[in-house]
Formats: sequence, structure tokens, C-alpha cells
Amino acid sequence: MQDTLFTVKIERMKAADIEQVIAIEAEAYGEHHWSKESFFNELSNELAKYYSAFNSDGELIGYAGSWEILEEAHITNIAVAKKYRRHHVGEALLTSIIEECRKNMVKYITLEVRVSNEAAIGLYEKYGFHSLGTRKGYYQDNNEDALIMWTENIFYDKFKENYKEKFAQLTKAVNIL
Repeated sequence: MQDTLFTVKIERMKAADIEQVIAIEAEAYGEHHWSKESFFNELSNELAKYYSAFNSDGELIGYAGSWEILEEAHITNIAVAKKYRRHHVGEALLTSIIEECRKNMVKYITLEVRVSNEAAIGLYEKYGFHSLGTRKGYYQDNNEDALIMWTENIFYDKFKENYKEKFAQLTKAVNIL
């Protein structure tokens, strides 16, 4: 049965990935996407942790990034190529960020997400993120509000138990390398 699962390989992002990352970025965010220079800058930023997701053919199909500052991480972006959405790629990338935070003793994770992005909000809530307010007019392209979401301390039993359960479900749906 393991052979029939969709496979996603997650690695730290490399400069060689950026061309493909930009294509996904443009597809996901339209004309208001990050530039190549922004991603190159992130790769040289010691606070930043960026990941690339590949399918079993070696095609880059998604990416994610975060900044770790002391006990807090801020997820900067998660995007998946349209063709690979609903294959748990974004979820696998999110768990990679959570795992890195656990490894580095980062206690809290935060992010902003468009109030209209119900799929992303649902994913974040599934993994224990809660809304703590909005940033009015946060998105420049259409002045849409952003929902501010946070986790509780990821080392608390409640978070760890939920994470363990959700990760086990994820690994039944996708083979993560």
C-alpha cells in the first residue's frame, strides 16, 4: 500500500530552486509576488528557514519559509503549484516548519493569512493555530485583511498530542521523504 501513496520529498531550499519557486510564487500570488532577489536574500538570512517540496519525479511542486527569532517563528509563505494542491504538499511543508521549530526549541509559531483563504485557515486550525485578530488592509493587491494566527506553546502536551495525531494521519495519506 505504501507504494500507492503520493510521495513528496522536502529539502532545504537551494539557490538552484529559485527559478521554479518563482513560477509557483507567481501562480499562487499573481503580480504581487516576491522577486527572485527576495528569495536569494532569504537564503542568506540566518533567521530564515526555507524548504522546497519535490514530487517523485524531482519536480519542485511547493515551498515554504519561516523566520525564527528567539522563541518565536513567523511563517512567511507556503505555496503549492496548482496541479499539486489537495495532495497534502502544503501540509507536509507546514509539518517541516513545525519540526524545525521543535528542533530549535522555538515555542510559538505565527503567520498572517488572507481572511478569504479558507483552505489555508482550515489547515492551520487543524494544526492548532488560533486567530488572534486581523491586520486591516494587509494585502497590497486588493487591500484584503489578514487573519493573524498563533499556536500555543508547541511543547505543551495539548499541542504535541494534536500534532502527533495529525502527523500520523498525514503519513497515511502521503509518503514524506
